[in-house]
Amino acid sequence: MRIAIVINKSWNIFNFRLSLVKALLHAGHEVVAIAPEDAYSAKLVAEGCGFVPLTMESKGTNPVKDMLLIRDFYKAYKKVKPDVILQYTIKPNIYGSIAAKMAGIPTINNVSGLGTVFIVQNLVSKIAMALYKFSFQFPAKVFFQNNDDKQLFLERKLVREEITEVIPGSGIDTKSFQPAAAFKRQEPFVFLMVSRALYEKGLVEYVEASKILKAKYPNVRVQLLGAIDEEGNIGIKRSLVEQWAQEGWLEYLGTSDDVASVVHGADCVVLPSYREGTPRTLLEAAALGKPIVTTNVPGCKETVVDGYNGYLCEVRNGADLAAKMEQVYLLPELQLQTMGQNSRQLAEDKFDEKYVIDRYFAAIEEATK
Repeated sequence: MRIAIVINKSWNIFNFRLSLVKALLHAGHEVVAIAPEDAYSAKLVAEGCGFVPLTMESKGTNPVKDMLLIRDFYKAYKKVKPDVILQYTIKPNIYGSIAAKMAGIPTINNVSGLGTVFIVQNLVSKIAMALYKFSFQFPAKVFFQNNDDKQLFLERKLVREEITEVIPGSGIDTKSFQPAAAFKRQEPFVFLMVSRALYEKGLVEYVEASKILKAKYPNVRVQLLGAIDEEGNIGIKRSLVEQWAQEGWLEYLGTSDDVASVVHGADCVVLPSYREGTPRTLLEAAALGKPIVTTNVPGCKETVVDGYNGYLCEVRNGADLAAKMEQVYLLPELQLQTMGQNSRQLAEDKFDEKYVIDRYFAAIEEATK
């Protein structure tokens, strides 16, 4: 069977969906990635995946311009002739679903997060709702990454309940992501946020929390690992990130292809996001045995049992974030270690990627009957 996997970045496929790609290839399927070409496209080909480039802006919100994507998706789908298409991120989910219907190819969509159109209510978000409602008539299956997102789509009548299912994000390979052999509290203590520099990820609140913490504990290290994304109005300017670093509120680590090694050097992973699907960075942190501080919002709250493997804080509240980070900082060494072990246990029990891959195989079988 030929299976297309369609996302807004090749990087996304390689970093978050490679295990699924490998499982499909191992089962004897042909897999073709359809995405904008970047440095990771060749890596997908090296793994045995076909690749067809398709240009799309990951953050553009011009519906008229985006409607032209339907033509581009249609051409790609007619060229590849897949038996089924797996679609992720907003534009493939919406415009790819319409194109696939025109091409007569079944699709399986994954709502991996609601994005800005659900956080900010304006004309663009209203148009997006209408597009979701129209395009989501067509998929054979729509996976959601948390129950809140699924319920929101059902309440707004954007999708039929019988084609929906909740899975824990992309899952996590608990064999590859292993805690360090020996526990070690860092001196000084290290907080780490792994995220692109976006307002909606809560980076401003993270810096606010850093200022509060450092006033009491000057040696605490507060780090950010992730790309600076100045596209659109949601990215924080590089000059501001550099200013925070110069003022000592933030250590900006840039980007890395080996995130796990950076996480190993942290005591606690923090993500003050406004809303998520199921954040991969927190799944990795849990599998690596790290305490987590994150917001009590859909997607994030699923990764923390408050007081067990971390703490939940109020969204858009730097002071409350600082208070929860301080609670972790003040934990005795044995309790800090136990909290990390509890994160690992949660990853094994709730987020192992084998379950996610099995659900995809079942959905593919059902869609191609």
